[in-house]
Amino acid sequence: MKFSNGCWLFKQGTSCFSPAEVYFTKIENNKVVLCAPTQHITSRGDTLGGINLTVTVTAPMPDVLRIQTEHYRGVLKKAPSFDLNIDGNAPIDAKEDEDSITVTSGSLKLVVDKKTASMTYYRGDEKITSSTGRDMGYVKTDWQGLPYDDGSIKDTYMRQMLSIGVDEHIYGTGERFTPFVKNGQSISIWNEDGGTSTEQSYKNIPFYISDRGYGVFVNHPEKVEFEIGTEMITRVEFSVPGEKLDYFVINGPTMKEVLTRYTDITGKPGLPAPWTFGLWLSTSFTTNYDEETVNKFVDGMFEHDIPLQVFHFDCFWMKDFSWCDFTWDSRVFPDPVGMLKRLKAKGLKICVWINSYIGQESVLFDEGMEKGYFVKRKNGDVWQWDMWQPGMALVDFTNPDAWKWYQSKLSVLLDMGVDCFKTDFGERIPTDCVYYDGSDPVKMHNYYTYLYNKCVFELLERKRGKDEAILFARSATAGGQKFPVHWGGDCWSDYESMEESLRGGLSLTLSGFGFWSHDIGGFENTSTADVYKRWAAFGLLSTHSRLHGSGSYRVPWVYDDEACEVVSTFTKLKGRLMPYLYRNAIETHKTGIPSMRAMVLEFTDDPSCAYLDKQYMLGDSLLVAPIFNDKSLGKFYLPEGTWTNFFTEEKKEGGKWYKETVPYTQIPLYVRENSIIALGNEEKAVYDYEDNVTLKVYELQDGRTAETTVYGKEKIQKISCSVSRNGSNYTVKIKGDALGKVVIGNKEIPFAGDMETTVTV
Repeated sequence: MKFSNGCWLFKQGTSCFSPAEVYFTKIENNKVVLCAPTQHITSRGDTLGGINLTVTVTAPMPDVLRIQTEHYRGVLKKAPSFDLNIDGNAPIDAKEDEDSITVTSGSLKLVVDKKTASMTYYRGDEKITSSTGRDMGYVKTDWQGLPYDDGSIKDTYMRQMLSIGVDEHIYGTGERFTPFVKNGQSISIWNEDGGTSTEQSYKNIPFYISDRGYGVFVNHPEKVEFEIGTEMITRVEFSVPGEKLDYFVINGPTMKEVLTRYTDITGKPGLPAPWTFGLWLSTSFTTNYDEETVNKFVDGMFEHDIPLQVFHFDCFWMKDFSWCDFTWDSRVFPDPVGMLKRLKAKGLKICVWINSYIGQESVLFDEGMEKGYFVKRKNGDVWQWDMWQPGMALVDFTNPDAWKWYQSKLSVLLDMGVDCFKTDFGERIPTDCVYYDGSDPVKMHNYYTYLYNKCVFELLERKRGKDEAILFARSATAGGQKFPVHWGGDCWSDYESMEESLRGGLSLTLSGFGFWSHDIGGFENTSTADVYKRWAAFGLLSTHSRLHGSGSYRVPWVYDDEACEVVSTFTKLKGRLMPYLYRNAIETHKTGIPSMRAMVLEFTDDPSCAYLDKQYMLGDSLLVAPIFNDKSLGKFYLPEGTWTNFFTEEKKEGGKWYKETVPYTQIPLYVRENSIIALGNEEKAVYDYEDNVTLKVYELQDGRTAETTVYGKEKIQKISCSVSRNGSNYTVKIKGDALGKVVIGNKEIPFAGDMETTVTV
């Protein structure tokens, strides 16, 4: 939110009260408390009135500092608040002298100047960001002077501004389809259902990350307003309504370490089961379908040699006007239990569409209304409107009985044979309403999705086991990464939408989310065969892959014969890559470093990677550059080093841009030097990855060692491999009771269990 009128003035009627000095300090109970009056205290009389800010500094964990600023402490703290992994504050390392207070957490250091209340953050002796006393402030937008201020907290805000340095780039804030680098953008952390072609976002995360190796998490579930190099060009400003501001500064020094620490606080990405990485096929949204149609789709995929892993029933598995009643439309699905058994006999998992909205025609509406399971209006009425479903109500997940009731309806579907749920919607949540537990409806607007997805995910964990729980979710807030996987929402079916979808996904994975998907071919309208084929290659080299659309089917044969070949080729390729992908997924789950990552995350020191948003790293070793034009022209940048074309084995030197013409059955897919790629011996998502695995060594540099691990389906490490090079001699070490081969250049070295050998290549 912008409060200023240029560098020196505020908007008319607006006044900002910023710390003028630190008057006194208390260091106790693992915290530093600063009394920061907003006027200089020159005499005792100056203490008789005016606005003071209380600043509390704690260290919840090493290399993290938490800053809490308050005006009126007596304002009630209203639910909800983010579910953070903070048991208590770590012992504080604080030193005070006549001029400053220094607080240290690991290698992160905050120095507060007592005379000016400026705050400077260091990594060791390196400054990373700072604020002047003027940057922090308590803002009133209806200010008429202190004698006329009645203490009302309406039209009040807390703000902070942190500096941006020369050549510093800001990323994150959730899944955003606007420019990838956030400098120069005004961003509202406010979930909305706006598609992928506007500044609105389904997944708003009050967290940003800098390529200087630090991040800032604003610990407020309500609307947070970011002004990133807008109101003040050299500042990131963030503001929240009310009397308090709570934020964390998170040190790296690498961007990866920032994400690891941020997800230590908000939760690690859940680990999706291996089958979820296979191809998902949907009925699409408003199409007509029944069991015969579904079987034609499924059998058609197998007939075209396309491994299919999941079949998804979208909205109209339920009767129209009845969403959600969680009851199969008997007019087209007279035997749902039998149908699910028949589909599962073909080796498929089953997903069905749901949301948390209960239309008035649903058989569940009266039950939910009578038992008080819905969000209410202030007068006690059920909150309803006619958008999305006539007379629609919202399940109130703050009510424990409503939570159990909702789970009980889904549990019936799981007993039928459904494996997972697409948890759609959860963005247009009202603020003029009342929740069972008295939660603040403004704070609940963004937080509602967390409770909604948590409710469904916990049921899946209970009924299917923790290793099998999976969602296909659209909306999210901070912490939503614990309930994977998320997809990009409603996009159009053209190259521009394909590009903006990728941009949004890379922004999301720089915000703590490990896995991401999108609608292959686009959602709205129907793409050309050309776009569909290029999108299929991109989609099947994303962590999760789903064919889905709006008013038309997305099976490849409705486009052309070559589309079937393309989908088959890339589905099989993804299957062979599963030992590599699953290893990266496990590391994502452990560390918070995303499996699908922006180039800047992997190559932060390469200035050419700062703005790259049309290519990405899939895991730590594969570079993917989707094609976004109808000329079959691939344009991409390779960072320093030697890169190998996965398909052709052609070598290219890095530090350069390239253009190449690429057939539909290929994509610019390059392997980083000093990598070992584990390739499975099957072309589907689920099999024994360690069985006859091929460990292919790419461009191992002299004096270097490359390492990799192959996990079994049960997350058990089955093989560890290291290869070291000394001149033309390569030393191969294998540990694990499994069969396979190591490939170095034209040499194949078979192994069966533990082995160490040296070969000359």
